[in-house]
Amino acid sequence: MSRRTFVVETEWLAEHLHDPHVRVLECSVYLHPADVPGGYRVESGRERWSQGHIPGAGFADLPDDLSDKASPLRFMLPPPAQFAAAMSRYGVGEGVRVVLYDRFVNMWAARVWWMLRVFGFDGAAVLNGGWKKWTREGRPVATDDGTCPSREFTARPRPELVANRGSVLAALGEDGACVLNALTEEQHRGTGGVTYGRPGRIAGTGNVPARDLVDPETHAYLPDDALRAKFAATGALDAKRVVTYCGGGIAASSDALALALLGRADVAVYDASLSEWATDPSLPMEQG
Repeated sequence: MSRRTFVVETEWLAEHLHDPHVRVLECSVYLHPADVPGGYRVESGRERWSQGHIPGAGFADLPDDLSDKASPLRFMLPPPAQFAAAMSRYGVGEGVRVVLYDRFVNMWAARVWWMLRVFGFDGAAVLNGGWKKWTREGRPVATDDGTCPSREFTARPRPELVANRGSVLAALGEDGACVLNALTEEQHRGTGGVTYGRPGRIAGTGNVPARDLVDPETHAYLPDDALRAKFAATGALDAKRVVTYCGGGIAASSDALALALLGRADVAVYDASLSEWATDPSLPMEQG
């Protein structure tokens, strides 16, 4: 698979904005520091999308439409029927090329990309650099309502792309398995940043911060050679099985996307991540 399978460039999107078979979705979410479980307050990016977005782009609402309403944890995968209904409303279905973007460092867009893959849809890509690169290049911005005809989305779950507490525990003791933390180095060490009940990392896991995968100026993913260098030391490129995690499965999705760019499209994301793990004292964590 080529790099374009998973990411598309701003030049390509500018040329295909009016293609009826291309559907653009903004996926932005804002996290504000707060004295609440998890250490932050969630704000949908819908209002800022309404103030200006890539022309024709709809809004994919992760906190509402695309999270499990029955779970006490944030951003958990919704049931297949809920996800399919939302994607159908968004105009996503067979034969559509979906382009996802956000206003940060591609993590929210990568989350929706991963969710689409989990539910059997391979026609999605992340806009490389997202809103930052698009606007930096002076490309058009609009305030249209982003609507398009609904389509039929059929969910075909791929459970092998989703990790849970049990599969992570098994991977920790498995030869040839690699478990990676996508949070910052400070959070990984337990020396700073938001914690999720206990500071630090899942014991025995490596660290490739999602924020380090992109150019800080453009938010575009680094070239393949640079990405490969970041993952090589962890053993992820040669491991039989790779699981990524973070605080709530968002940054972990960006690590999974970067690994897909390097030929590892089989990475599983621990959906509940530290939001679940760190609150259970029976599960091993470490600092330092």
